[in-house]
Amino acid sequence: MTKSEGCVAPDQKEKVCKLLKSLYGLKQAPKNWDAKLDNVLHCASFSTNDVDKCLYSRSENGECVIICLYVDDMLIFCTCNDIVFKTKLFLESKFKMKDMGEASVLYELKL
Repeated sequence: MTKSEGCVAPDQKEKVCKLLKSLYGLKQAPKNWDAKLDNVLHCASFSTNDVDKCLYSRSENGECVIICLYVDDMLIFCTCNDIVFKTKLFLESKFKMKDMGEASVLYELKL
């Protein structure tokens, strides 16, 4: 990595830049993103599923909210829309997010 033009001080030509956060596209970016999201969710009393580490859940007033993660996408569902709304507000306060609306069923599995 080279310093941007104009960012080099004359007496600091031999010094290097230290990244304070991971950049999208670097090898460690997915691991850092997962660690950050995991920390935020655990601080908000979400628990990780023992079988699938991409599932987080939390019970609140007899209602349960579940977050299912896939890379940098998530599906939030619950029996109460109010808790889903509160969960989205909490996550939007921590991360820049885009709400894609309600999920739709593309196909049904018939056994």
